[in-house]
Amino acid sequence: MTTKELGDLGELKALQYLRKKRLQIIETNYRFHRNEVDIIYKLPGKVVFVEVKTRQTAEIGPPWKSVTRHKQKQIIKCAHNYIVTRDLDVEAQFDIISIVHNSHGTFIEHIEEAFYPRL
Repeated sequence: MTTKELGDLGELKALQYLRKKRLQIIETNYRFHRNEVDIIYKLPGKVVFVEVKTRQTAEIGPPWKSVTRHKQKQIIKCAHNYIVTRDLDVEAQFDIISIVHNSHGTFIEHIEEAFYPRL
């Protein structure tokens, strides 16, 4: 399985996981310039921006650890554009869905409020 195929599978598994929790998905793969947010869903008074990270092993650490400060800034820029262009009056929440998928199964960790915008 290529890295792209693994990433696509991870995003599909994350969507299935969120839908099973009956969360309202409003967009996937939202792009702003070269930045992208994998999944956007709605909570009362909030829009939640989700980064999905998928690996075949957690030997070098859990997938969520690869969401660097640089990547967080890219997601925050994307979220800002999404909220401003739609003239929304909501809070932004940033989650990470960390997935390990291999022959032993699929293991999903949903980290809500994983990071916050910094001034």
